[in-house]
Amino acid sequence: MPVRINPSILAADFAHLARELDRISSADAVHVDVMDNHFVPNLTFGIPVVERLLQVTELPLDMHLMITDVDRWAPSFAELGVFSVTFHAEATDEPVALARRLRQIGARAGLAIKPGTPVEPYLEVLDEFDQLLVMTVEPGFGGQSFMPETMGKLVAAREVASRSGLDVWLQVDGGINLQTIEVAARAGADTFVAGSSVFGADDAGEQVGLLRQKALEHTHVA
Repeated sequence: MPVRINPSILAADFAHLARELDRISSADAVHVDVMDNHFVPNLTFGIPVVERLLQVTELPLDMHLMITDVDRWAPSFAELGVFSVTFHAEATDEPVALARRLRQIGARAGLAIKPGTPVEPYLEVLDEFDQLLVMTVEPGFGGQSFMPETMGKLVAAREVASRSGLDVWLQVDGGINLQTIEVAARAGADTFVAGSSVFGADDAGEQVGLLRQKALEHTHVA
């Protein structure tokens, strides 16, 4: 099973984002956390910054919308031409309809769930999404500790995906480093968001490679 490493620019040097993106050129995508200070108590990037990111990197943009009004804003981000748009299940009453809209625009559609949100209601409609993001920390801030109690959700999602033959990526976000990536990979994750452990390294590109190797060595076997 292939694995993907998507460094989160939430941990990058905001004053030199173009340079920071060059440091992770070996990554599979750039994870971009959009926060509105309503859904989570933090405020980050908006559409103008994302438009500029698209101009300065050839890496796909993996958008993670931690905002309340996703039914309005998620399609707007998709229309920019980003690779994927992930929105939170807790922020919409119609996740399937929104995912279909994003796919229609041309972006991959992802669904994210907080640590306290059960995964079971969404397993029945897993085929409507290209990606399921299991948060391994409370969304809002980088640098938090990995929550191993969230791994049961990954195990359940991987079982459904394997049994049904679904081509859905299972992503984890929060506290991912060279130790915790092994735990997440064994539980069934194949797409890993890493912030501090990548951008805090002297050689971010080398760290991406080390994370990828660790994940490959511990990939879940169906």
